[in-house]
Order: sequence, then structure tokens, then C-alpha cells
Amino acid sequence: MSHNTFGHLFRVTTWGESHGPALGCVVDGMPPLVPVTAEDIQVFLDKRRPGQNRFTTQRQEPDQVRILSGTFTDANGQEVTTGTPLSLMIENTDQRSKDYGDIKDTFRPGHADYTYEAKYGIRDYRGGGRQSARETAARVAAGALARKMLPGVQVRGALVQMGPHKIDRSRWDWAEIERNPFWCPDPVAAKEWETYLDSVRKAGSSCGAVIELVASGVPAGLGAPIYGKLDAELAGALMSINAVKGVEIGDGFAAAALTGEENADEMRMEGNQVAFSANHAGGVLGGISSGQDVVARFAVKPTSSILTPRKSITRGGEEIDVMTKGRHDPCVGIRAVPVGEAMMACVLADQWLRHRGQVGSK
Repeated sequence: MSHNTFGHLFRVTTWGESHGPALGCVVDGMPPLVPVTAEDIQVFLDKRRPGQNRFTTQRQEPDQVRILSGTFTDANGQEVTTGTPLSLMIENTDQRSKDYGDIKDTFRPGHADYTYEAKYGIRDYRGGGRQSARETAARVAAGALARKMLPGVQVRGALVQMGPHKIDRSRWDWAEIERNPFWCPDPVAAKEWETYLDSVRKAGSSCGAVIELVASGVPAGLGAPIYGKLDAELAGALMSINAVKGVEIGDGFAAAALTGEENADEMRMEGNQVAFSANHAGGVLGGISSGQDVVARFAVKPTSSILTPRKSITRGGEEIDVMTKGRHDPCVGIRAVPVGEAMMACVLADQWLRHRGQVGSK
């Protein structure tokens, strides 16, 4: 299977399957002498970890990361990167492969079972194998490393819509995302979502979500005008996350309803700094960061594994009804928040290295 690597100078290769003994990643391009420990990475893995509340899959994985290479203890006793590839491993400890025995010869609707079989002639039906969202744990680990090399940059994500229910942006509070199980910045919406998702979960169904990402402190100049556009690479990275079906930068599709006067982010000087009247462009102009917050949103479809029977076929072409058993997220968008943050951090780290390599440190 090809295409397991993303990035140019900050390169991440993920490996492993949902029900294999372990999964992980190799990160190449990390500069030397960056302080990093397993605890630095674990903080972000704990945000994504399954089984933390009734609204996510009850698979119990500690997601403890091990750094296998790429660090060394310096003269001051501090663990730092050496500039060589960092290999990270996360063991799988709570696989229940027997849950998937009934569908080993069945293509689950909404999943990649059929397309994997059509392309490779073989698939790991245990939890989806390589197609499982379990793979994203490795991305979160890589994103933790990316954050370590982005001085002054803060990457945050929030769930802004669950099913048809949106937040009220007038109540946006970043501190609130740590106080509820949905990473929701609106305390009122978070409370309403509990009732809504409980009803979805008890019905054996699922719902989609929209996640908003904001990177603050990004300097002007990251990206390129043509094929290395910051927004294009960010969109591609977010689209690579399981179940993502749409990405927008800044106002995105809403910009189509604006006039040119409304959409223009007017500029002025504030002392020696350029200031903008608005950020409809999401911090990216002509593929290059403007120095404003980089803003992106992505839409996650409803979890395909549900208890409601859906029509499908077997490998032999027999038409059947499929009901997917196992432990699944009623809204996979919840745990997609730290994954989206990680992908944004990796793209920014890669763009930062490429920018520095072309124009220096200016």
C-alpha cells in the first residue's frame, strides 16, 4: 500500500492497523536540539483517547506512546531531538476482533470495505484495519512534535456543529472546550448536545459534526503562490482524516454570498504593524499566510457503523441487510478535534521549514 507519508521537509509516515499489536509513526525532518519527552506527546494523545465518556467508543486504550529513536540526553540532562528520524509507537491493548467475524465477507455501507477489496483484493475486516480511525492516534503524536517547533504559534480546535445543531458564536469561550466532553466553546450548546447525542446513541444511530480550527501567531509568509499554497495543503491534510467530507478556509462557501466590498479584508497601519478590518480569507491570501489567524473548518459525516440494518452485498454478490456490531463513536467528530489540530500543526511545521529553507529566517 502506497501513500502512507505526508509532508515535504517535515515528513510523517504512519504505520499499523486497528487490531494489530501496535501502530505508530516515523517523523523525519525534526530539527535537532528541540526538547521533547514522551510526556509532551502524551498530553495530546490523552485528548483523543477513546473510552473517556459515554459519548465516544468504549474501547479502552491507554494510548501510551514510546519514543524509540531520534532523541538523546544532552549535557544538561535534557532529552532533545538529534535531527534523526523519530519513531513513535503506541500499543493496541483492547482489540475485540471477534466483534467483526460476522462481517468478514460483507461490505459495510458507508465504509471503505468495498473500495479496499476492489483495489487490493484483500482487506483486514477487524475494525477496518488500516482504514480505521485508530490510525489517527499516530497523527496526533506527530502533531505534538510539530507544535514543539512552532514558537509562538497556538493551534486550537472546537466542535461548532453537531448534527443540525450549531453553536451561538456570541457565546464563544475557548476556556469552555476543556469543561465539556465535546470540545464545544458554547456552554449552552454543549448542554443541549448531551441530550441530543444521548438520543442518537440510544437509537443505535450516529450523527455528523463540523470542527473549526484556529492557528494564532502564524507569521506572514508561509506558503507559496501556486502549487504549495498553504490553504491547499491544509485542505488536503484535513481531507485525509477519516470520515471528512468537506473543508473550507475562512468564510469558505459563505463567501460566495458576499459582495466584493464585504469580502475584502481592508488593511491599515497600526504603528509599524499591518492590521486587517476582518478575516474573511482565513489568514491566507494567494496561498500565503497573512499574519492573521489561520482558520479552517471541516465536516465529518455520521459514523457509518450503526445498529440500524442497512442494505448491502457480500463478497459473492449476495444482497443482504447489514447491522454493524462493536464499539463505535455515535459522533466521530468529537475525537476528530485533536486530530484536526494535529494535521494543522504538521502542515504549518512543514511550511515553516520550507519557508526558512527558501528565504531564511526573515
